[in-house]
Amino acid sequence: MLDTIRAFETPEGIELQLHVAGPISRAGAWIVDFLIRAILYIFCAYLFSIFGEVGWGISLIVFFLIEWFYPVLFEVLQGTTPGKKRFNLWVCHDNGTPISWQASMVRNLLRVADFLPFMYAFGLICMLSNRDFKRLGDMAAGTLVIYRDDVARNYEIPDVKPLSSPQPLKLLEQRAILEYAERSRGLSEARCIELSNLLEVLSTQTGETGRKRLLCYAKWIQRGGEQE
Repeated sequence: MLDTIRAFETPEGIELQLHVAGPISRAGAWIVDFLIRAILYIFCAYLFSIFGEVGWGISLIVFFLIEWFYPVLFEVLQGTTPGKKRFNLWVCHDNGTPISWQASMVRNLLRVADFLPFMYAFGLICMLSNRDFKRLGDMAAGTLVIYRDDVARNYEIPDVKPLSSPQPLKLLEQRAILEYAERSRGLSEARCIELSNLLEVLSTQTGETGRKRLLCYAKWIQRGGEQE
């Protein structure tokens, strides 16, 4: 309901919240992985150069294997490549489960289409055209690239006067308000107002007034409906 967080409920009734990664962090991860592959290419080319033309043929085979199976092996075995791990990114199915061999193969083989016409231009257009930032490979494989926190973060709601909502709030709506208030400390005022405008249906206000009202609602929810 709020920003780039996607909620998914498991068959056991457990709600998972997936924070979808955008183009900037994914581009940074791609650059790191590209540099690692480039180092591997140079090393292999130097190593097999001593065998002459046969060595060059072996190098081409190794280059092919590195290019196509480097991301697949890391994604399936670890859930992330070294580049993605550097930016705390992980690959999973749409429902939050670990990625399978088949899904990883599909999403990585379609990198060819995403690269067209140059420098992943088509992939970037696809990512910007859908709310989950999926490139073509992710759409075909049913996968997401998400942020994963290694350590649980303890957020605090700003100290404001609790205010009850004039209308009953559903559980999902209460969670959205709490998440907004918890994240607001790490965001700029302009970003806070931008996000609060997305919840105008709950606060009935926009701008600074809507932002403050949501924080008051969050404090009221946190205290179990008690007011000072």
